[in-house]
Amino acid sequence: MAASMNSAISSLLCAEDNNIIFCNDNNDDVGKWYVKNNQSSQENHSFLGEETFVAVMLLQSEDCVNLMIEKENQHMPCGDYLDKLRNGKLDIEIREQILDWIGKVHSHFNFGPLCLYLSVNYLDRFLSAYDLPKGKVWMIQLLAIACLSLAAKMEETIVPLSLDLQTKEARFVFEARTIQRMELLILSTLKWRMHAITPFTFIDYFIKKINGDQIASRSLITKAVKVILRTLKGIHFLEFKHSEIAAAVAISVVVKTETVCLEKAISALVQQVQKDRVNKCIELIQESSLLSDFDKGSTPFVPQSPIGVLDATCLSYKTDDSGVESFTNSTPNSPDTKRRKMNRTYAVDIKEWINE
Repeated sequence: MAASMNSAISSLLCAEDNNIIFCNDNNDDVGKWYVKNNQSSQENHSFLGEETFVAVMLLQSEDCVNLMIEKENQHMPCGDYLDKLRNGKLDIEIREQILDWIGKVHSHFNFGPLCLYLSVNYLDRFLSAYDLPKGKVWMIQLLAIACLSLAAKMEETIVPLSLDLQTKEARFVFEARTIQRMELLILSTLKWRMHAITPFTFIDYFIKKINGDQIASRSLITKAVKVILRTLKGIHFLEFKHSEIAAAVAISVVVKTETVCLEKAISALVQQVQKDRVNKCIELIQESSLLSDFDKGSTPFVPQSPIGVLDATCLSYKTDDSGVESFTNSTPNSPDTKRRKMNRTYAVDIKEWINE
């Protein structure tokens, strides 16, 4: 563990080239493209709302999209992650706990859609590559805080302090250095690939191709963003690559709201994605009723906050039936009360973990 942390800290001190941080490869064309095209835009906008997020999404070139499709496996969980969740080797309720808390805090601070998606992406990639120690319920909450904190640092222009981020009935209150310790562990485990390729990377390009090279309207993008966030519910969409999800969402939204037939929409994207995989993802979207409130020609629903598109009942679970101790309180407590509770029970455990 100590060697891993030393490596992470060394990377933090030495990675002065943005290309290294984004892609862990000095010769990575995606990293160079991102730095070139996003430095100025990041200084001039905030992803604090879905409408703002839609307005600033960059339209990718075909070459760039193809390059990112080649690289997207580097930004996905390990291949056996979904199987482990399904067969119980990884406790799915840990993931549900973290998603539930991230969703509440994300909504509280009105972070943007990409921040939410990145938080869950970091979580899934980390859980697929790192074995959490059993019996350390405090580490589940610490992981949730660190994933959301890292995503906010990547995508938000205003990031709350570590203490302020610990809200929504959090059971423990961690010091900033403890959160930083977990952030470094996540960074090293994910090989510093934090500007992850997501369905948002492809969605505007795919909609444009389906619509005969016409720029996607804000209405369509807004609907697509809504559906993409809905795919975070449960684990079923972990089976698909981000480009496959983006293609399936783009096709589903365009076919549902525009006068485009399904076969024509699919054929427009066959050069980038596999037809059978996209068809399977489209079927899952339909079975999951992710388009249930979309009608042709209807005015798009824009939630007050990005998390509004997530059905809270699908992200929640009954803790009474859970074999995993919840890291949230059933009743609100003051920060001082929570801190005292943590100090009495877990402070020594956390201190030992920090000093490993």
